[in-house]
Amino acid sequence: MATAYVMVETAGPWRGPGCARFVSDAVTLCRAGHPVQLVLLQDGVTAALPGAVPGLGDGVEVWVDEFSLSQRGLPVEKLAPATRVVTMTEIALRILDPATRVVWH
Repeated sequence: MATAYVMVETAGPWRGPGCARFVSDAVTLCRAGHPVQLVLLQDGVTAALPGAVPGLGDGVEVWVDEFSLSQRGLPVEKLAPATRVVTMTEIALRILDPATRVVWH
């Protein structure tokens, strides 16, 4: 059975190339057969805007923290279609799953 990953991005694409590289790593793991959820928190939610990060959603499940969105005044309807807005409770439950590996950026 393939290892499940939760990859948490907290920096947006405007802070440098790290965000796009992290998304690329998530896509690579997904293509290798691993279930991957990319969680966008804090400034990382800006990566969910259409065209902000190439490859966003290429097989990777993209979760966007609703609190981080509201703190930045970003409306849900402005997000890329491959995203899903979630609560911190959903994120915490996924992160605390012992069968999941968590990578934080």
